[in-house]
Amino acid sequence: MQSHLDAYLEHLRSERQLSAHTLDGYRRDLAKLLAFCEAEGVPDWNALQSRPLRRLVAQLHQQGQSGRSLARLLSAVRGLYRYLIREGLARHDPASGLSPPKGERRLPRALDADRAAQLLDGAVEDDFLARRDQAMLELFYSSGLRLAELVGLDLDGLDLPAGLVRVRGKGNKTRELPVGRLARQALEAWLPLRALARPADGAVFVGQQGRRLGPRAVQLRVRQAGVRELGQHLHPHMLRHSFASHLLESSQDLRAVQELLGHADIATTQVYTHLDFQHLATVYDRAHPRAKRKGTTE
Repeated sequence: MQSHLDAYLEHLRSERQLSAHTLDGYRRDLAKLLAFCEAEGVPDWNALQSRPLRRLVAQLHQQGQSGRSLARLLSAVRGLYRYLIREGLARHDPASGLSPPKGERRLPRALDADRAAQLLDGAVEDDFLARRDQAMLELFYSSGLRLAELVGLDLDGLDLPAGLVRVRGKGNKTRELPVGRLARQALEAWLPLRALARPADGAVFVGQQGRRLGPRAVQLRVRQAGVRELGQHLHPHMLRHSFASHLLESSQDLRAVQELLGHADIATTQVYTHLDFQHLATVYDRAHPRAKRKGTTE
């Protein structure tokens, strides 16, 4: 079973060309499945049935796994079995018809527009780290990049005169995104300093030794900026959420936001309509004379 699982993961890496981050997620989820099969005495992939798989999902849920994590596990199992059936190694998919437990859907956290401006509008020192970090923050918020997209960005993906950035997102799909005026200015201030580090490749964001920044380094710098400028924890995805919610709040164009975020399914983008409603509800509570609670003067 392990050899078939390894062959599937290699298929995802070489033929599907999934990102290292996505591949690690598949590997972790399917390792849980394999360990369960070994503990249950399941002799091969074809012998796994729906009932034991349902029991595994229930066990993981009792251990605190969220509905979202269990949905990802079942998706990984379905992908594995599509491969096994195609290769003649299984005749059925035990995950067919199974659904994860429904959990409370957590809305993505986002900065409001004033907090985003507070983060980005402060004075920037004219040195390597400050200019680089400012360019990263501006680009995250301006174009809604994922962490992996920013880390993987090369110079040939930037067209600053045209105000465009080209990134490779999930599923190895490429999309072009607009880059706002202030993000372009930040990048133009950073790129001459980047060249001084003599980068080893075409990476846009590098360390002082010229090596491409990794995800953890970017997360650390974003977190430090959040503490320094806002006094709060900040992560790259919060800037992506802020980009999406502010754009939807102003434009009301869900399809456009879907395209900019690179979501394959518009249902993924629809979570931002809930954020927008929260904003509208707050405005309503403040402004409508019949919305105010008794005993309040606000």
